[in-house]
Amino acid sequence: MVKAREIHPLQLDADLSAENWPERFAKQAGLPASGTLARAVDLIEALEKADVDAKHWRGPDAHRFGLEMADILSTMPIDEDALIAALLYRSVRIGRLAIRDVRDEFGKTPAKLIEGVQQMAIISQTHQDTPDQFLGAADNQADAVRRMLVAVIDDVRVALIKLAERTAAIRAVKNADDARRNKVAREVSEIYAPLAHRLGIGQLKWELEDLSFRYLHASDYKLIAQSLAERREDRERYIEQLVSDLGAALGAQGIEADLTWRAKHIYSIWRKMQRKQVDFSQIYDVRAIRILVKSVQDCYAALGLVHGSYKSIPHEFDDYIASPKPNGYRSLHTAVIGPQGKVVEVQIRTQQMHDEAEYGVCAHYRYKGTDTETRGEAYEEKISWLRQVLDWHDEVGDLRDLSEALRQDVLEDRIYVFTRDGHVVDLPSGATPLDFAYKVHTEVGHSCRGAKVNRRIVPLTYKLKVGDQVDILRQGDARPSRDWLNQNLGYLKTSRARAKVQAWFKQLDREQNVSAGKQLIDAEIKRLALGVVDLKVVASALNLHAVEDLYAAVGAGDVRVSQVVGAVSRLSGVTQRVLDLEPRQASPHERTDGIQILGVGKLLTQIATCCHPVPGDTIVGFITKNRGVSIHRDDCPNILALEEEQPERIIEVAWGDQQVETYPVEIEITAYDRQGLLRDITSVFANERVNVTGMQTQSDAQSNTARLSLSIEVDGLSQLSHVLDRVQRIHNIIAAKRIRST
Repeated sequence: MVKAREIHPLQLDADLSAENWPERFAKQAGLPASGTLARAVDLIEALEKADVDAKHWRGPDAHRFGLEMADILSTMPIDEDALIAALLYRSVRIGRLAIRDVRDEFGKTPAKLIEGVQQMAIISQTHQDTPDQFLGAADNQADAVRRMLVAVIDDVRVALIKLAERTAAIRAVKNADDARRNKVAREVSEIYAPLAHRLGIGQLKWELEDLSFRYLHASDYKLIAQSLAERREDRERYIEQLVSDLGAALGAQGIEADLTWRAKHIYSIWRKMQRKQVDFSQIYDVRAIRILVKSVQDCYAALGLVHGSYKSIPHEFDDYIASPKPNGYRSLHTAVIGPQGKVVEVQIRTQQMHDEAEYGVCAHYRYKGTDTETRGEAYEEKISWLRQVLDWHDEVGDLRDLSEALRQDVLEDRIYVFTRDGHVVDLPSGATPLDFAYKVHTEVGHSCRGAKVNRRIVPLTYKLKVGDQVDILRQGDARPSRDWLNQNLGYLKTSRARAKVQAWFKQLDREQNVSAGKQLIDAEIKRLALGVVDLKVVASALNLHAVEDLYAAVGAGDVRVSQVVGAVSRLSGVTQRVLDLEPRQASPHERTDGIQILGVGKLLTQIATCCHPVPGDTIVGFITKNRGVSIHRDDCPNILALEEEQPERIIEVAWGDQQVETYPVEIEITAYDRQGLLRDITSVFANERVNVTGMQTQSDAQSNTARLSLSIEVDGLSQLSHVLDRVQRIHNIIAAKRIRST
């Protein structure tokens, strides 16, 4: 049996006179009739009537816009929640319907989908006529926006609704002025047509490309349209006769086939003419027939029949079944001269090959799109996830459950944010406004004194999210703060920004750096209540010649205060001495570095720099004169030589079980009293996995301050310093420091 049908592109003007919209949507989407859809349609019609009665009619972009969106969407693999979201989206966007009302009346899912589409709408608000390049980036801004769009989407239905909305939008600008048409067409051409292509939604892609091409390149569009010459009715009559003849021939040979046909869309013809540098007469697939058969054998049988019936065009045959494309695409392509001397392209493939080409891993978009450059791994994973949702919908039948399951496998390692002027900047996940400022320009970072995200003031430690619009607040005489280099405070995520801050401080006079470094180190020693610390030993441990060099390095940002604290804690016996207490948990032969000295009590150990042993290596120890036991791999050339020269100083060691020792510490926090203060403080300890064993609070009503004394357990000075830094960042905290037990 031979089936023949035409693949029609969507009509440029939707029929908005349907008598029963809910029934139409359900039928097109293959859904059961639903009263919920009817309620949604009734709601937007009531809103439209209310606006007309109040003389607030907003034209074609108002409530009935939702009907066209839902009509477009119902031709795709979609569910009822998405159709409802499409119906109501525009009414929510223009402020005539509150999102909470959608949630109350139709449930959480349609409301969440509408919010997702609203988040994507920032593209329309900021995608302006800006230069293609920004910050000297190799990728143009349109590509960056597409990548950001994919990062925003966490539900494939959001992408489908947005594509339906943009399709309805570009239809609606047919009678608008040139500026409006060009703005919408440019956005559609650069952002949404490639996205539809990526997702394999062919009908929308064709329409979006043709309409945007029509407005952006009017003369080229008219030239190709004129070259097509023949009227649509004549072309359809011709291709129907050809399909009928081929179908009869295939049926006579016992080949079961499904034949579809289409006229190549104008933008595709133009692109091929540009790519091959040929004129219209050399484009052979203006008319195209696709033959889907049951098996590979049928593919070649159908090919033989086509070539036997019509004259083939030399050099226009490609066998992608015997030799698939690198991406796995398989099909037979040929071009023949049909009746009346007209050229027709014929593609022959199995249904499985067709599904793989349109939706599978070797998807058609990867070899034919304008968007084929190498992308980031997370971006490709998200595209793959979106394609899987579309591809598997028919088998699974529930987009919601499938989306949720697949989303767990997609990890984003980059975020995409907007400048005030609509440029896209990509940053690593966890980046802050200060990272953004230094990415834009070094001087913007140096003079940064605040930031607005989405028009709201935020702290410089705010973690940016995909789609945020960032505006840096600058001050002419501002200068970087050394706090920005403190990793515990969270001002900077990127090493690039940190390096720029360090470079700024290095340019200062040595005396300034020495003075600043001394202040930082003295303040930290006082805060951690370390008492007298031999900074000469600390400087030597950090490979610096003198204490002044240590001060200068800290002041210039070459050495962080946390490194100084780490060096102090690594010195012989310092951890126990400065904390004044024995560990709460400590096995007899174990140290915090996880190395056991067999048959001996605790000794200082250090990893040898000549062989750098790691857990799992077979190791031995060498007793040094001043630095405890040096740990080497047993095959280290140095230790082999020492075994011969000084065998009496070689001892057996082994890796311990890495149990972490903890030490009790008393800290004191002073703050302006407020509601929720204690909750915020304890949350820091919980997040840092620090155990709180005791707490006392005391309030002073006259000064409106509170003093908290806490007993906590830490694994060393570095963790203590980190925790105090995190506490110091809490709103209304005056001071946080360690106090010694009396």
